[in-house]
Amino acid sequence: MLINVVVMLVIIQFIIGLLFAFNVINQRNEFLAQIYTSINSLLEPVLAPIRRILPQTGAIDFSPLVLIIALQIFMRVLIYVAVGY
Repeated sequence: MLINVVVMLVIIQFIIGLLFAFNVINQRNEFLAQIYTSINSLLEPVLAPIRRILPQTGAIDFSPLVLIIALQIFMRVLIYVAVGY
């Protein structure tokens, strides 16, 4: 369940970041800015090492995608070990 919560936080952070980037929502919206800052402070320790490993791709940040894929693989391995196949 914890992995699913982290995946949802990554998706929420990504969507709010896109809304800010394309000026759909103004960054002066204090409520969403606070949510984005809070989620970013939680995820930055996990995403920063991934960003250092990945090559620079310009404006597109692939580290959330890599994190989601890694968490899904980790969850599958845990299920495999727990069930014992």
